[in-house]
Parts: sequence; structure tokens; C-alpha cells
Amino acid sequence: MARSPAVRVLLALIVPVLILIWWQAQSAQGDARALAFVPLQDVGATLAARLASGFLLNDAIATLSRAVTGLLLGGLSGAALGVTMAMSRPLDRVVGPLYHAVRQVPLFGWLPLIGLWVGNGDAAKLLIVSLAAFYPTVLNSYEGVRTVERRYVELADMFGFSAAQRFAHVLLPAALPLILTGVTQALAFAWIATIGTEMLFGAHAGLGATMGVAQAQQRMDIILVAILAAALLGFTLNHLFARLRRHLLRWQPVIN
Repeated sequence: MARSPAVRVLLALIVPVLILIWWQAQSAQGDARALAFVPLQDVGATLAARLASGFLLNDAIATLSRAVTGLLLGGLSGAALGVTMAMSRPLDRVVGPLYHAVRQVPLFGWLPLIGLWVGNGDAAKLLIVSLAAFYPTVLNSYEGVRTVERRYVELADMFGFSAAQRFAHVLLPAALPLILTGVTQALAFAWIATIGTEMLFGAHAGLGATMGVAQAQQRMDIILVAILAAALLGFTLNHLFARLRRHLLRWQPVIN
């Protein structure tokens, strides 16, 4: 039986409400607990203050800008490389082993080398975020094109399609679901990498940078506000892309 939207919302709120009740109970256990479990009213006051001052908005815009820019650079280049490798066996043999070897290195394992190359500024942050988006889009784009059913390609050849027509009308539509799956993963990785690099490298503005400074100052209320903003922004980005994905793949049958 299908549930109404109101019922679904209420069910989704059960766990968050229970967590908030537990958190508030912990904050009332004494000064030591109140340092780690800041009372919710203090978090609310900090949220209102940072909204009024514009600090939270500036941090959110800076983080969002880095994440989207890195996603575009890494995602587009990754999709292009993945598709090209899948369509060109010589390129796959030359580039494929290097790609699969490099992607085994943890992303933050590249930090010392990137720091030596480009320093600790915005260029380093953007490079790491782009790499986070690059890896999954290469892999999924490659698999998407390679797993296209052979009969579709043979049918295109029977109709005399050129290479460009075969790609545009056969390979790309058939591979698009996996390509978009790679972009979905890239979005999550890029967002995590953005927050992480801001915390490690610091920045003039950004949610991760604010978390790092607040940790040094033992301002748990500011940390929680930044975490809340990061969670809401990340959720919104994923929701918007999920809607875009459904629109682009509207020709697919819907499975209930």
C-alpha cells in the first residue's frame, strides 16, 4: 500500500527526532558532557548568529563553488577519457594499466606530492576535488560503452551509420545510465573531498575550513552548524542531480 507524502515525512523524522532527544539529554548531564554535546538551544543561537552575520552563507558558497568546479573538471575529463578508452583498444592498452594502478592510491595519499607541486592554495584543493570526481566517471563511462550490446552496433552498421552517428545514436544513449551513475558517485566523492581539503589545507572561506578553526577553538556549536550546512547542501545537490538523471533517462521503463 502506497503511503501518503505526510506519512513518509513523519517516518523519515522518527530517527532524527530520537537523536535530538538523546543529544539534549546528554548535554544536561554536566559541564563535561555539555562541552561534547552542546545544548540544542546554543546550536540554534549560533546558527542564527552566523546566518545574520553572513559567515555561513559565505562558507557555503565557497565550498559549493569548489565542489561544483572540481566536479565539472574531473567529471567531464573522466567521462571523455573513459569513453575514448572504451572505443579505442590501443589507447585502452596504453592508458588503462596506468589508470588502474593510480586509482589504487588513496586520494589523500597524493596530498604531500600535490602540496609540493602546487602548494596548499585553491589550486591544490581544486586538483584533489577534480581527482575525486575523475576516477568514478572514467570507470563507469568505460564500462558503460564496453557493455553496450553488440547487436545494437551491428544494426547501426547495417544502416550505414558513420562513426559519429553510431556514437551519438547508439553508444551514448545505451551507455548513459552507467555514465550518469559514475557522475552520481563523483558528486558524492567531490563533496567529501572538498570538505576534507578545506579542513586539511585551510581556506579563507569554506565549511571545512570553519570546522577546522572551530575544532582548534573547541567551539562544538560552530562545528555542528557547519556539519548541518554541509549535510543539507550535499543532500540538495544529490536530490537535484537525481531529478536531472530521471529526466535524462525518462525513456527507461520505471520499475516499482
